[in-house]
Amino acid sequence: MRRSLAGVALAVTSMVALSFLIPLAALVMSLVKEQSVTAAEQQAAALAPVLALTTDPSALRESAASLDAAEYLVVHLPDEPALGASRAPAALLERAQQGRESISREMAGGWICLQPVVLPGDQVAVIENFVPEEELTRGVTASWTVMLLLAVGLVGGSVLVADRLGAKVVRSSKRLAHASQALGRGNLDARVDPMGPRELREAGIAFNTMAHRMTELLAVERELVADLSHRLRTPLTALHLATERMAGSPESARVEAAVCALETELRAIITAARTPLAVGPMGQGMLGTEAGTDRDTGRAYHAPHPGPAGPRCEAADVVRHRTAFWAVLAEQQDRPCSLDLTQEPAAVGLSEDDVAAVVDALIGNVFRHTPPGTAFAVRVARTAQAVELVVEDAGPGIPEPEQALSRGSSTGSSGLGLDIARRAGSVTGGSVRIARGPRGGARITVVFGLAAPLPSGRAPRASRRRTGWRRAR
Repeated sequence: MRRSLAGVALAVTSMVALSFLIPLAALVMSLVKEQSVTAAEQQAAALAPVLALTTDPSALRESAASLDAAEYLVVHLPDEPALGASRAPAALLERAQQGRESISREMAGGWICLQPVVLPGDQVAVIENFVPEEELTRGVTASWTVMLLLAVGLVGGSVLVADRLGAKVVRSSKRLAHASQALGRGNLDARVDPMGPRELREAGIAFNTMAHRMTELLAVERELVADLSHRLRTPLTALHLATERMAGSPESARVEAAVCALETELRAIITAARTPLAVGPMGQGMLGTEAGTDRDTGRAYHAPHPGPAGPRCEAADVVRHRTAFWAVLAEQQDRPCSLDLTQEPAAVGLSEDDVAAVVDALIGNVFRHTPPGTAFAVRVARTAQAVELVVEDAGPGIPEPEQALSRGSSTGSSGLGLDIARRAGSVTGGSVRIARGPRGGARITVVFGLAAPLPSGRAPRASRRRTGWRRAR
């Protein structure tokens, strides 16, 4: 933008300078020429009174010598040789003598002035004055140089002023753009110092107001989530009391374990909701992210830049622990389930809680949307650049996969489970795919981008993997 403004100032000022410089140059040359010719005519006219008084050559030479710059003055007396070196053409000289006509004309090498003087006896003498070419242009070059320097100074000054003004505008625009990008990446503390022209200052003030209001609304929303989650502690307390009364029964231990697990999850939700904005679950990497588009859903996402910093965990370990938790309920509902884990390291750029939330969401969907006795399988596979979590079942499947990925638009479902999986995959640069599996039901594949290698000297923790784990009914 600065270059454009400087170019516009250069073009406009150059045109203005040329529009004045060319006529002024011509005018200066014309004035110098006119002054030289006028001076020559005045010198010839000054010698005329002397010639009217006397025609003595000595007196005429003395009078001509007393005049300034009179080296080219020549007196043509009738019937006598010219007093000086004449440069006038014979035709012009004869015309001035016979016609008694003052002649001032340009000729080769300069300008000639002929002034006739009537002598006693009706004779005519002619005073000749010649102005050489260098006298006609004396001082023109210096004047043109001064005008050119002034024009260059004017153009340079205008370009400099335009560049300074443009720099101020560009600086304000860049700060506003950087603050907008930082806010888009999740830095909710990003603000801009309003500066520059009035319009940009107003835009900066509006941006700060918007960012402040957005932060307030997000804080209120997260606090509301925490409050709603906290309200669930009351029925959990009642469940704890109920399990204590059930002590000794075969189901009391399982119910107590399930209630404890639910309370742990609820505590994690409250903690995450009250964590400072932009650093909560699935948001740890948002302060250093890059934008992209999910190749399967077409949705925009922000993936973290590669680097050793940020959360990470072994996806296979988390999947094994969470599947073991769900296996208890699967056994109660006579659901055959199998687990297949990769033998390679499968570190992803998410915390264990985030990966656990994805596993719980996907397996929970199987329990909610398929009848008891429906088999399901969980698999973790490692590719060159990603880790794939696959959950498939033998249920009716998902008739509209695209709609299922839209939060809150699925019939009979809030769509939160698949949305959690999609967001977790997007944070690592991955995606979610829904298809029909070989068991006849839904096959959901969540692709996580591999976490960046740890710094040298810190080897990743080896995960304990179990392949082909199965719990039959």
